[in-house]
Amino acid sequence: MRHRKEIDTCWAHVWTLRAVAGGLALACLGLWWGWHTAPEDIRVHQTPELRTGGVLEAGEIPEPVVYTFTFYIWQQLWRWEDDGAEDYPENLWRLQSFMTPQFLRIQEADLERRAQDGELDRRSRYVREIPGARYEPARVERLGDDTWQVFLDVEIQEYIDGELVKDIEVRYPLRVVRFEIDPEVNPWGLALDGYTEAPERLETYIEEGSE
Repeated sequence: MRHRKEIDTCWAHVWTLRAVAGGLALACLGLWWGWHTAPEDIRVHQTPELRTGGVLEAGEIPEPVVYTFTFYIWQQLWRWEDDGAEDYPENLWRLQSFMTPQFLRIQEADLERRAQDGELDRRSRYVREIPGARYEPARVERLGDDTWQVFLDVEIQEYIDGELVKDIEVRYPLRVVRFEIDPEVNPWGLALDGYTEAPERLETYIEEGSE
């Protein structure tokens, strides 16, 4: 009888160990599945302003990042270093991943119109942020969870054969949307999606507080 009790005790211990092993196997399977389904890359948008701390969530896009993206792509799109007839279509091709298909079609139509009107040949163009028109909260308005309106105030200068033919200041109200495509071609995860209203010609811009 004593030996029988010892055998029963051993079997009970064996079943306990089997249960523990089974639980560990299930836990390992769950961990493997979580690792297998987890994204390889997590996009975190860090604001350009680093003097103050903040709490960031993966996938959250702060307004300063939206503004920085918009100005950077817009400036690259409209900068014609040598000849607009060559640089403008090259810029469209190079930056197409940063525009929605709808806005890309708008820009292609603009390219065709300018080419027909003779606004590209031998023309160089420079776009820069107006001094004093840097980012501030009022320049980025959230229209929805993944949509923003961005106001860019820029100076545009155009030259033909080195001679200045245009020097104006314009406000562009642009719509920007979250654009989840291959991060290799668009690491921002954002895209230009059109104008929220017609661009506005500005008078000579005076920085707030100046005379």
